[in-house]
Amino acid sequence: MFILSILSDLIRIPPHTFNVPIQEALKNEIHQKYSNKVLANVGLVLSLWDIMDIKEGLLRPGDGASYVEIKFRMVVWKPFIGEIVEGTVNDCTLEGIKVKLEFFDDIFIPQKMLFENCEFKGVEKAWVWKPDEDTELFIDIGEKIRFRVEEEAFFNVKPKTNINNEVEKSSTPPYAIVASCQTDGMGCVSWWD
Repeated sequence: MFILSILSDLIRIPPHTFNVPIQEALKNEIHQKYSNKVLANVGLVLSLWDIMDIKEGLLRPGDGASYVEIKFRMVVWKPFIGEIVEGTVNDCTLEGIKVKLEFFDDIFIPQKMLFENCEFKGVEKAWVWKPDEDTELFIDIGEKIRFRVEEEAFFNVKPKTNINNEVEKSSTPPYAIVASCQTDGMGCVSWWD
């Protein structure tokens, strides 16, 4: 689920940070540039782990900053296909269930990837699994749910601006997970405790 990814980049160190030790200045710039961002085919970058290599700083004409080529490792969240994860039900719709984690909320369990004999109850805004004729197990908003990662998708999302030149948030997430709840142990955690 959490991996260390090795990255290389040319990091700009602004002049006002020249009095700060180079390691600290680089850490601050790396966190600002990468933390809580999605890198295509890498995953959701959480934090800097360590700096592996620092090259000599370079200057560019007309810019007072220093540019330093570095190699570093970042902690990245990217669950593998088939991994079992626990989250919280964020929304239930006729199409399926939206799930969130504390730091990620673009997880979707489509209706076709739920247990057999599952039906959506629009009034309760919940999915109900009927394992037999006498039992109804509800999947409600706010419940802890265990699911299996089936697919991941990365999208190239570019910022859009409206008439007033304000940046609008895209409805397409840069990274999304498609999951399933079809085997024993999946579904609401409370069912299996």
